[in-house]
Amino acid sequence: MQTTSTQTIDNALFDHFNTVVQRHFARMVEAQASQILTVATDGLFDLYLSGFDARNRQEHNCACCRHFIERFGGLVRVEDDGEITSVLWPSDHDGEYGPSARLMATQVKQARITGVFMTNATDLGLATKGGWSHFSVPVPTAMRRSMNNARLRAAVSLKLQDLGTLQRGLADFNADTINAALGLLRSESLYRSEKVLGAGEWLHQVRTQHDSTHGRQRDALMWRAVASAPVGFCTPRSSMIGTLLEDIASGMAFDDVKARFAAKMHPLQYQRPQVAATAGNIAQGEKVIAELGLEPSLARRFAKLDEIQTIWQPADKPAASGKGVFGHLIPKGKTQPAAMTSDAGVITWAKFQRTVLPTAEQIEFLLSDNMNWCALLTAVNADAPPILQWDSNSVRNPVSWYVYHNGSPSSQWGMPSEGYRKVTAVTLQPSMWNGGHEYQGKSVIFIIDGAVDSSEPGLSLFPEILRSELYPIRATIEAYSKAGALQGRESASACGIRISGNSAGNRVRVTSSTGVMEYTIDRWD
Repeated sequence: MQTTSTQTIDNALFDHFNTVVQRHFARMVEAQASQILTVATDGLFDLYLSGFDARNRQEHNCACCRHFIERFGGLVRVEDDGEITSVLWPSDHDGEYGPSARLMATQVKQARITGVFMTNATDLGLATKGGWSHFSVPVPTAMRRSMNNARLRAAVSLKLQDLGTLQRGLADFNADTINAALGLLRSESLYRSEKVLGAGEWLHQVRTQHDSTHGRQRDALMWRAVASAPVGFCTPRSSMIGTLLEDIASGMAFDDVKARFAAKMHPLQYQRPQVAATAGNIAQGEKVIAELGLEPSLARRFAKLDEIQTIWQPADKPAASGKGVFGHLIPKGKTQPAAMTSDAGVITWAKFQRTVLPTAEQIEFLLSDNMNWCALLTAVNADAPPILQWDSNSVRNPVSWYVYHNGSPSSQWGMPSEGYRKVTAVTLQPSMWNGGHEYQGKSVIFIIDGAVDSSEPGLSLFPEILRSELYPIRATIEAYSKAGALQGRESASACGIRISGNSAGNRVRVTSSTGVMEYTIDRWD
């Protein structure tokens, strides 16, 4: 550490403390990388100096360390009970730097929250300068934002606006109204309710925390919710959940609520631009895509089976029990019993997954003329930056999906219009693979052997699945997506039939060691 004194301090001792700070930081942000907040740091560096004996304070009066403490020393996270904890200063550290660490940890715990912390840097602080060590911590990949400084400042400012908007929304809608809306969404009586259920559950949780806490604890939990909220969740008045809440609050009859909700949730209406992209929006789009480096991410192709996460695949056939080249033959006097097929009746997906899937050796799906056919897509360029909400630099998942409104003909996917067809895998929709994106709804996809879409759906880059930074240019993205063409059709092997909360009448035939059973998957749970 360089000081303004002619005296020097033990660089090795400082390096040890900085290592302790780095380890504490890494541990504290691991589970909350997107929920780190900032608090006021007024007087924090003076407090740091006051932790040393008066005769040693000047030795620690370093310009680089002052800059670090004033800029990053107020980084905190909010615990589940609303308590604030410093993510930099370990309050249990012993030794020469222990008093300073405890003083700063205590102050930031009590300081005023000023916003959400975002950074595009690989390190906070300057590790060395002038031959001296200074405070610095490496930033985990999951915490880094892929945007320039100007967009970073705009994103931080938007979170501050989100806090005010959310507070006003909570003032408009009481707990009873939110509970009623959540009940309707969970009942699946509203069209495509799974798309709004996540927002409803999030708002319900925020409302519950708000009503059960007070003062600083309430503010801290509100800030934490805003920090990690998906795009649109903090603005209930201007979203579909707000429309539902307003209709319920007005005392509207259920049939009218249902009809209005269905009209606005139509796949060609929900979050989709209703006017063509303007020249200004196209110019803005060019700028945003260039700043985020997302041009390689816009190329999409059909996914292959070995590129997706599956929850089931057919069991390998066991080797013949007999020895020798003729071991598989049936001796005279013995017969191979015919497999008996039984009708197991109606079952929910949740029960099917829990009780049938684990022992299933083979699965076949009964096809019909028109079905909810679905294709899984992925990035053409494997190293392209994340463009989807559930994709990130730390946990890559560039796979998305598309379906057609009201289904599509089986013939369009190269399939017969009747009869059973082999299932090569079962997978959850890609947003569910790694958790944390429940607001995208839920569905399961039965991958059908040989199925591939012969139509031209465009690139299927829908606003509701893209990174929040792209929402302002959604009209331009929509036009680009419609004009684009998917690659890799000839090698596609991850297309199938999608079952969601409101799907019904899906017939499957399952072979296991106990026989052959036919099930009708009628709903999710």
